[in-house]
Amino acid sequence: MAATILLVEDEPAIQELIAFNLSQAGHHIIRADSAEAGANIVRNALPDLILLDWMLPGMTGIEFAKKLRADERTRSIPLIMLTARSDEQDKIMGLETGADDYITKPFSPRELQARIKAVLRRRAPQVTDDPVEIKGLRLDPITHRVFGNSSPLDLGPTEFRLLHFFMTHPERVHSRAHLLDQVWGDHVFVEERTVDVHIRRLRSSLEGTGHDNLIQTIRGSGYRLSVN
Repeated sequence: MAATILLVEDEPAIQELIAFNLSQAGHHIIRADSAEAGANIVRNALPDLILLDWMLPGMTGIEFAKKLRADERTRSIPLIMLTARSDEQDKIMGLETGADDYITKPFSPRELQARIKAVLRRRAPQVTDDPVEIKGLRLDPITHRVFGNSSPLDLGPTEFRLLHFFMTHPERVHSRAHLLDQVWGDHVFVEERTVDVHIRRLRSSLEGTGHDNLIQTIRGSGYRLSVN
C-alpha cells in the first residue's frame, strides 16, 4: 500500500534520487531540505513515515527527532535516520533519540524500500498491503475485501479503514480522537461522535457472522478489538 513519506534531506542529488525511487515504488513523497521545513509540514498533516537525514543545516536531524518524540501528536510516526556516520556509537545515539531504524549512506534503493516496508509493518501495519486475519475475520487491503468465516461482507470505505486499523492494532484501547487521527486523517475536523456512528455501522456489517462482538466499547476510554 502506498505510504505518504516525508523526506528531510538537504543534498539535492540524494533527495532527488530517493524521491524518484520511492515514487516509482508507489509512495507519495513530500520533500523538505531542512528540519525547520519538515516541522512546518508536520504541523499541517502527519505523514505515514519520516526519512530524516542526520546532518542538516540549522537544526540537526537528531534535534528534530527528539522534538518529534517529545510531542504526543508526532511521537508515534515511524522514523528512519539517514546518515554517513557508521560508528557504532553514532548508531546507538540515533536509535536512542527514538528512530525506528538507521541506514548508513550509501545505500541501495532496494535496501531502503525493504527497511521502509519492515518499519511500516512493525509500527504502522495499517498502511501495508499485508492481509490480516483474526478469529475467522479476514481483511485484504489489496482487493479491498472482507470475509467472515469465508463469507464476503459488505463494508463502506470508512468502515473498511476502521476495521483495518482495529485488526492491525488488536487489544489496544483507542480513544475517539485517536481513531479520528488514524482513520479519518490528521487535521480532519470531524465531531468525535462521528466515530460512534461508524462503529455502529461496522458492527452491523459484522453481525451476520458474529464478528461484531470483537469490537468492544470501553466505557470512558474508547473502543478495542479483542481477540480473546
